[in-house]
Amino acid sequence: MAETMRATVASLLKGIDRYNPENLDTLERYVAIQAEENTYDLEANLAVLKLYQFNPTYYNNSVTIQILLKALTNLPHADLNLCKSLLDSSRLDDPRVGKVIELADMLETCQFAFFWTSLEEESDLVETIVGFTDSIRKFVCHVWISKYGWTENGSSVYIANQEDFVKTRKVTEKIDFDSIADIMVANA
Repeated sequence: MAETMRATVASLLKGIDRYNPENLDTLERYVAIQAEENTYDLEANLAVLKLYQFNPTYYNNSVTIQILLKALTNLPHADLNLCKSLLDSSRLDDPRVGKVIELADMLETCQFAFFWTSLEEESDLVETIVGFTDSIRKFVCHVWISKYGWTENGSSVYIANQEDFVKTRKVTEKIDFDSIADIMVANA
């Protein structure tokens, strides 16, 4: 269903129709489909937020939260910042929107333990976003891969070449003749 809607939405986002508030119902349904089917379309989501900006009476807080959470699943990309820039300060003051931004700050500053604890306390916030925790785990893995200089190739992760980190060490064994003499006499 997401692929069918993607084509419909793509045609809506061309030209002046992009700013037609009559298209908002379709675009909001598309946001819900993205959440249900674990797909993502930044351009469509930004169009929804732009329409809310131009038409404040149509503003829907739950759709906005879904858009912000979907943007969060696309870390390390700066999609969340793009979405936040289309919200006025009164929308950012909403406690649930603030919680999403707080979760994002925890992820961006690598406070992963605090993030998971906070997410557990606010689990209802993300229950409509299929694949949310998996996307966040992927981001956390991305951070660790980068930190240790590992590389990702498709579905495989290659650990950094350990030969670059091997340090040679000179080992000197000291065995005196008296300790060997006893062994040689016993074997003779």
